[in-house]
Amino acid sequence: MSDQHSFETLAIHAGNTADPLTGAVVPPIYQVSTYKQDGVGGLRGGYEYSRSANPTRTALEENLAALEGGRRGLAFASGLAAEDCLLRTLLTPGDHVVIPNDAYGGTFRLFAKVASRWGVEFSVADTSDVSAVRAALTPRTKAIWVETPSNPLLGITDIAAVAGVARQAGARLVVDNTFASPYLQQPLSLGADVVVHSTTKYMGGHSDVVGGALVVSDPELAEELAYHQNAMGAVAGPFDAWLVLRGIKTLAVRMDRHDENATKVADLLTRHPKVTQVLYPGLPEHPGHEIAAKQMKAFGGMVSFRVSGGEEAAVEVCNRAKLFTLGESLGGVESLLEHPGRMTHASAAGSPLEVPADLVRLSVGIENADDLLADLTLALG
Repeated sequence: MSDQHSFETLAIHAGNTADPLTGAVVPPIYQVSTYKQDGVGGLRGGYEYSRSANPTRTALEENLAALEGGRRGLAFASGLAAEDCLLRTLLTPGDHVVIPNDAYGGTFRLFAKVASRWGVEFSVADTSDVSAVRAALTPRTKAIWVETPSNPLLGITDIAAVAGVARQAGARLVVDNTFASPYLQQPLSLGADVVVHSTTKYMGGHSDVVGGALVVSDPELAEELAYHQNAMGAVAGPFDAWLVLRGIKTLAVRMDRHDENATKVADLLTRHPKVTQVLYPGLPEHPGHEIAAKQMKAFGGMVSFRVSGGEEAAVEVCNRAKLFTLGESLGGVESLLEHPGRMTHASAAGSPLEVPADLVRLSVGIENADDLLADLTLALG
């Protein structure tokens, strides 16, 4: 499908060709492991075994590439499976990576507890400070890893500026675009080499599937990643791929509502006497506001805040909420809240990525905004 179409149109149609047998407008779920060959090596459409390729997964991968403006999309069983494949494709023992001082706890665990045992070294830097990223480089740096907005402190990194640093160093720039989604931000167009997604989140959008993705523009890197995807095998199953593909069809309209509701939530929190700090890039006082406004279409549905009274007060806010569901993950149509220090980022405790104990993270859903504001007011007491 032409990449000249609007995002909303691509989200619905890219990769979604009508079934040639029946004319079904939704791609079938090819729940199959192997395929009949027309003679030895006579593959139909290139399909021989579903670890290597599956038509439902192909539809999703084509859609992902179109939405991120990339050459190739690859779908995985989870976001961390995508990250693991990327690390083992880009790096060898002795290589070095610069990672952010604010990132998903699972990403930090992958570097600190898994990749480090394989001989990959990493340094932590505040990626919102370009000079700090440059200072963290070594002659062995092969990748710079960025989350923007970051998890859970909603930090903003200037993708184009850090892409320039990466090019000068001969390193790849990897951007985790999970919080923004391709509707709000397209890192490849700003100079990134690889985009990472947990498709579990906004792409799926309904808290009913786990998945991950990589999108790249470089054809050689695409082939290397595809080789490792097949060799390592942590691929998205056909039903999971179908669920993500279905979720993406409504991504644009959902993200508009997430952003609208999050803006109202952030405004309420800034005026509440028990809130000491609100972290949301849509606020003019946010240190990354101007950069976010430049590289994002809107500011997204994630809001974090700190409360007076410390850790126990933050935990009590989580426990008192009724409409906001206490749970990990994010990006679904329903609103979630969590205590990162004890939940999603517990693996970062004692590290440079440790999060404040008085922090609460919200994934603002698409419910009625007045209901969400009333629930937060109740939870804050």
